[in-house]
Amino acid sequence: MGWLLMLIYNMFCMAIFRIFKIPLTRWTLSTAVLGGLFIIGTLLSLMNYQHPYSAVSREYFYTTPIIPNVAGRVISINVKPNQPLKAGDILFSIDPVPFQYKVDSLTAQLKSLEIDLARTQELVRRKAGNQKDLDAIEAKVGDVTGKLGNATFDLEKTVVRANADGFVSQLFINEGMYVVATPLKPAMVFINSDSFTFVAWFRQNNLARLDVGNYAEVAFDAIPGEVFAAEVETVVPVLSEGELQTSGNLSDMSTKMKGGRMPVILKITAPEFESYAETLPGGAFGQAAVYSEEGKQVAFLRKILLRMNSWMSYLFPFR
Repeated sequence: MGWLLMLIYNMFCMAIFRIFKIPLTRWTLSTAVLGGLFIIGTLLSLMNYQHPYSAVSREYFYTTPIIPNVAGRVISINVKPNQPLKAGDILFSIDPVPFQYKVDSLTAQLKSLEIDLARTQELVRRKAGNQKDLDAIEAKVGDVTGKLGNATFDLEKTVVRANADGFVSQLFINEGMYVVATPLKPAMVFINSDSFTFVAWFRQNNLARLDVGNYAEVAFDAIPGEVFAAEVETVVPVLSEGELQTSGNLSDMSTKMKGGRMPVILKITAPEFESYAETLPGGAFGQAAVYSEEGKQVAFLRKILLRMNSWMSYLFPFR
C-alpha cells in the first residue's frame, strides 16, 4: 500500500509541476519529497491504528475422538470418511451377543427373585416368615435390578452413534478389530459441523479499536480475489502466553517472554460465503481487517490493501 500511495503521489506531483510550470530545484524537490513522506506516513498511521489488520487468521474447528463405552469386536462400520452425518446416525456396531447374554441372565435372576420376594412378603404378612429374610431378598432384587440396568446400558452402547451433525475425518478401525473403551485409542475422529470458527490474531495495540459488532472483512488464501463481509463476535479476554498451571515449580521469567496477539472471533455475514463454505477446508488460512467508527475517512485505504493482498494470492499461494 505504501508503494501504491507513493506512485499516486508521484503522478500527482508530476502533474502539478507540469501544469503550473514549477521549476525543478532542490527546494521544490525537497518540499515535494518531505510533503509526500508526511502525507503518506500520516495516512498509513491513521489507517493502521483506526482500522486494525491481521495477517495471521485461521478458521478453527473442534474434533471429537469417538471412544466406545464398551469393549468388543467391531461387526459393522456404517460410515465413510468425510461424508455428512446427522445426529443419531450409526457410526459402527460392536458384537452385542456377550452383552445380550448378560442381560438375559440378569433378567432371569430378577424374575426368580421377584417370585421369591412375593412369597416372602406373603409369609411375613401371615406372620409365618422372617422380616430379615424379606430384607435380604429386597436387597438382592435392588442389586440385580441395578446390574440389569448397567447391562442394558452396555448393550445399547454396542451401537455407537453420532452425537451431533458433522462428519468422520479419520477412521481407524475395520470390521473384526477389537476396540476398547480407553481415551488413548479412539476408533475415529469426528468433526462437529457447528464448531467452525474464524479467529483473527491482532496485535495488542489494536485492542482500543476492537469492539464487538464492528464491521470487518475477511479474505482467504484459498479463495483469491474474494473478500467477505464479517463482524466482530467476541474479543477473547485472555492470552495463552499468560496461562499458568499448578505445578511444584515457581514461575520462571528468565526465558524470553513474547507479547502475544489478541484472538478475536469473527462471524462471516456475507451471504455469498455459503457457496464457498462446503469447499473451504477446515483450518484455512486468511487475513482480516476490522473497521472502527473512528477515522472512516481512511477506511478505503485498508479496503484497497486487503483486496490487493487477496488478489496477490493468485501469484503467491504459499505462506
